[in-house]
Amino acid sequence: MSGLLNDTVLGYLLVAVVLLPLAGAVAALLPAPPGLRGRGPEQAVLRHGVTVTGAVLVLTAVLAAGFDHHRPATMQATVDTSWIPALGTRIHLGVDGVSLPLLVLTALLTFLAALHSYFNKPAGPSAKGFVALVLLLEAGTLASFAVLDLLLFFLAFETVLIPMYFLIARWGGDGRERSAWKFILYTFLGSVVMLLGFLLVGTEAGTFDMVALAGDDGASLGHTTQLLAALAIGIGLAVKTPMWPLHSWLPDAHTAAPTAGSVLLAGVLLKMGTYGLVRIVLPVTPDGARTLAPYLGALAVTGIVYGSLACLALARTGAGGDLKRLIAFSSIGHMGFVLLGIATLTPTGVNGALFANIGHGLITGLLFFLVGGVKERYGTTDLDRLAGRTGGALYGRAPRLGGLLAFGAIASLGLPGLAGFWGEMLTMFGAFRPAEGLSRPAFLAFMGIAAFGTLLTAGYLLLVVGRVCMGEPAAEPSRAAAPSGVARSGAGAGPSASAAHRPGSMAGAAAEPRLLDVRRYELAAWSPLVALTVLAGLWPAAILGLTDPAVRNLLGGGG
Repeated sequence: MSGLLNDTVLGYLLVAVVLLPLAGAVAALLPAPPGLRGRGPEQAVLRHGVTVTGAVLVLTAVLAAGFDHHRPATMQATVDTSWIPALGTRIHLGVDGVSLPLLVLTALLTFLAALHSYFNKPAGPSAKGFVALVLLLEAGTLASFAVLDLLLFFLAFETVLIPMYFLIARWGGDGRERSAWKFILYTFLGSVVMLLGFLLVGTEAGTFDMVALAGDDGASLGHTTQLLAALAIGIGLAVKTPMWPLHSWLPDAHTAAPTAGSVLLAGVLLKMGTYGLVRIVLPVTPDGARTLAPYLGALAVTGIVYGSLACLALARTGAGGDLKRLIAFSSIGHMGFVLLGIATLTPTGVNGALFANIGHGLITGLLFFLVGGVKERYGTTDLDRLAGRTGGALYGRAPRLGGLLAFGAIASLGLPGLAGFWGEMLTMFGAFRPAEGLSRPAFLAFMGIAAFGTLLTAGYLLLVVGRVCMGEPAAEPSRAAAPSGVARSGAGAGPSASAAHRPGSMAGAAAEPRLLDVRRYELAAWSPLVALTVLAGLWPAAILGLTDPAVRNLLGGGG
């Protein structure tokens, strides 16, 4: 099918991919027809979310199948029409080998999050608001990866802030309001600075079109203009990535967010920042990017080590570390590898960064799903309580869940043969021989620090697996944990605790607690991520074959 659909048809498909979740968000707020309510209106609107995100995933798959894989450096599925003539702004959409994998990742993770939420409704206000916000979030994210105009990119970039704020503030856990405010303030202030950079580029170059600007290779912008624009745009994108030291909103947001929010925040939203660096900063302001590259590399490896040390501190016994917070800090380290690859300004490093983007989305999305499952069963994500009387020994109590958690941890530490390996390896190869004009001794030092970071990553992830998955099952559940996933003693165990295992029950105190293992809907939501993590690890050419020609085109200033 590849190459058989003409560009006009692909353009219609791309428009449908971007607009369908927006229309679905509006429809989610309307009353459900009586015949479609099922067991009630809330079930109907949650089913609506699954249906719309599933349709978007199908359309995205058709778009990917129709994409001409022999020309990944060429912008395809293009739509270009005038929007605001006075500003020279156009509705310009398109995809190439850089953006296509991110579109597919966004559609997949949003569908899996909607599917998980259908069977495990997040605690909070009405389901209508939740589904509408998730669909609006999907629309903004897809648009960010599809638009080719700087002002449109800014609008799409901003669209995701409001739904994520409300998902955290209304459906989150402890500290949700403070975390939501911190998220919105950091990202909004960063976006304001980014907009100033866009306006500087557009007014100086006379166009906001990203393809035209990339083809110009910075010729219409002076060195000082490029430096100021790269700095302003880079700061705004670095907040969303997040880059150390602009990262402090992320652990709080992840810890407070509901499971679906954490999956989408880590798996998709963080990618918008690094995508913008590759799509905008490198080709549009090449001189500015070259000047700032050593500083970006230094901040990247600082983030790698900082994130790993923070995780080690959270993982140690008696620290009271939270498992969700630990995975959030691990994202800071993993995105540090992405930033290091971009800082090398080489095809090898940038390809590694884009591969690490996809690998991190798959693996961390899976980990946040798994942590949500652990919290549902134990009633906590506190590592000390999980490793003590209320939990631990997942291998013995819920072997499939424990095995999946160990798989996610091993994939995250970069085991060869899994998706986490290739991105980190390629970024370090890029640092070994950075672009001409960059200090090779400095980047060799960055490579060494990044390699040390991989050892720290292995240390804290194996420590977490040892504390949560290994050991002997507890003799009794803790009263403080209220484990919602303790199984009934019969074969037909459900998600609620039986009377014999409720906290405070004498019968429960005398019996060994058992947990529900992976449910069918959880298996359906998690299996695609496991399969793609293995597939990307064993067949990296599936992604690199798309990104490499497009990256070389961007770095070479091609149109």
